[in-house]
Amino acid sequence: MPTVQPPAKILVTGANGFVAVWVVRTLLERGYTVRGTVRSADKGEHLKKLFSSYGDKLELVVVEDITKEGAFDEVVKGVDAIEHTASPFHFNAEDPEELIGPAVNGTVGILKSAVKNGSSVKRVVVTSSCAALLEERDEPTVFTEKDWNEKAVAEVKEKGREARNVAKYRASKVLAEKAAWEYYNQNKASVNWEMSVLNPPFVFGPAIHEVTVPSALNTSAQVWCNNIAHPTSSGATNEFLATVGQEWIDVRDLAEAHALALEKEAAGDERIIVSSSVYKWQDFIDAANKVSPPPKLSQKLAVGNPGAGSANPNTVHMISFDTSKAKSILGLKYRTIDETTRDTLADFEARGW
Repeated sequence: MPTVQPPAKILVTGANGFVAVWVVRTLLERGYTVRGTVRSADKGEHLKKLFSSYGDKLELVVVEDITKEGAFDEVVKGVDAIEHTASPFHFNAEDPEELIGPAVNGTVGILKSAVKNGSSVKRVVVTSSCAALLEERDEPTVFTEKDWNEKAVAEVKEKGREARNVAKYRASKVLAEKAAWEYYNQNKASVNWEMSVLNPPFVFGPAIHEVTVPSALNTSAQVWCNNIAHPTSSGATNEFLATVGQEWIDVRDLAEAHALALEKEAAGDERIIVSSSVYKWQDFIDAANKVSPPPKLSQKLAVGNPGAGSANPNTVHMISFDTSKAKSILGLKYRTIDETTRDTLADFEARGW
């Protein structure tokens, strides 16, 4: 099927989110026109100011409740592609349905609207997560796009509210992505568009969405801030910092992946892991303490046990991902830990954090 190229019009859902704002910026910079959805008009004010130089290249539309039947019916009309990024990410849900309902209904809802009213749509890119495919195992494991996190779904099914918060979140990503693929495959023969799914791990990097205090950062960026820049906020032990970690991607690289998933023909009908590398928290701490001149922050940087992370030859990474598909299909290149750390700390310094 044909790919999408500038100056096509792209719908970005949840356009004021941490990842979505970078997606909007990347698309505008590439020459696209963007229609972004926000939950209320006031949530769009920051975007209007941020992207004022693009004039009518950015259009904002209010969609109050993405789980409501037909929520996207009108906003999909006349767009050439859809970037669906709107989905809850936090570890505070008591009832698993707080996460599962919005994740599943929002994702399937956008696809239903695209089937119903998206006659001009050529590509739908859905943001899923590596949480949908990784599982906690007793031996180091490299996960691929063929894997699904069935353990998290089973834990939530068995324990309900008593399931671990991380399992509730992971189950929501599994169920939302599976529902998306099921609905897409059921309707594939009758639509003019293809679906691509991106599976990123933890997303770090500088923020350009509206956020005034560190505690208001999205979950992944807030954890990064607490472990690296504001260590008194996390209380993490040196052992934790040296041994805990997974994989990560810079938010700007994830935004680039979203654009490439529109433009690369081979990305259609594909599930693609997009991830930079493995890490232990100590790796980011060591990178932070190498920044010159040192950033002027409200707290002293964490120190931990220098060199105890991935630089230690005895370090074991229990979870890692095969990113060969992202390389072969998207040609995606990634920022390093040093680059992301430097730019994030510069952002914090500019904000007075």
